[in-house]
Amino acid sequence: MDAVTRLPFLADLDDGLAREPHFPERPDNKRRRYRTIWISDIHLGTRGCNAKMLIDFLDSVDSDTMYLVGDIIDGWRLKKRFYWPASHNDVIWRVMKRARRGTRVVYIPGNHDEMFRQFTGLSFGGVEIRRKAIHETADGRKLLVLHGDEFDTIMLAHRWLAFVGDAAYAMLMRLNVAVNAVRQRMGLPYWSLSKMAKHKVKNAVAFISRFEEVVAHEAGARGVDGVVCGHIHNAEMREIAGIQYYNDGDWVEGCTALVEHFDGRMEVLHWTEEIAVRDAREPARIAA
Repeated sequence: MDAVTRLPFLADLDDGLAREPHFPERPDNKRRRYRTIWISDIHLGTRGCNAKMLIDFLDSVDSDTMYLVGDIIDGWRLKKRFYWPASHNDVIWRVMKRARRGTRVVYIPGNHDEMFRQFTGLSFGGVEIRRKAIHETADGRKLLVLHGDEFDTIMLAHRWLAFVGDAAYAMLMRLNVAVNAVRQRMGLPYWSLSKMAKHKVKNAVAFISRFEEVVAHEAGARGVDGVVCGHIHNAEMREIAGIQYYNDGDWVEGCTALVEHFDGRMEVLHWTEEIAVRDAREPARIAA
């Protein structure tokens, strides 16, 4: 918890919100509105976090409710090495500002930010902290919302293996940052090395499929219509044994969010693709 207490947004919340962010907030009059937004696995405090892309997302959308579905801050990495650039603070600033403006913000801590689970049931700056939640969609479906590490047998049975795996993943993410720094200088779009590697490894694919089945089974046992989770950094929407399974992905590899439209329809937004489409339109506007 020592590393977490050094985070600047915890020092003086009111003063922090009064100051302007490092990256100025765009006007909200052109934002797309959704009934609900789910994001998770941001891993603030790591070099692999795509904070600037998330800032672009947060400045482009708005919602009545926002769920932060765990691993928002990476306490595991912060304990080893403190890393907290201005862009990471700006993400927190934008989330807290939404809560102040009337958006219902629900924070469900994951395994990497489990230090916040001790505050379950409390509110922090207008943000509700919950262990899990039940969300009712506009069309009347009940969805269980939780991070998902509860179903990861590695996390439950062999915690030390999870830390070893986290170290290997952190190394892969450092490579990912280096690769994309080169791609950016070459004018190429963002590309996830870790995501490609994960989908090429047979055991990883099998784990993802098994995880999805276990989570859907638990949702069915609880009598809900579906489940929204994060944890495995793999955005997905599919039906499993009559249960709607939704995973909102991450902001390290895929840069995705899950949204609910006002009629109850669900959609995964792939923000790297959204930016590519928007950037492709810009030259056309300039030429016109």
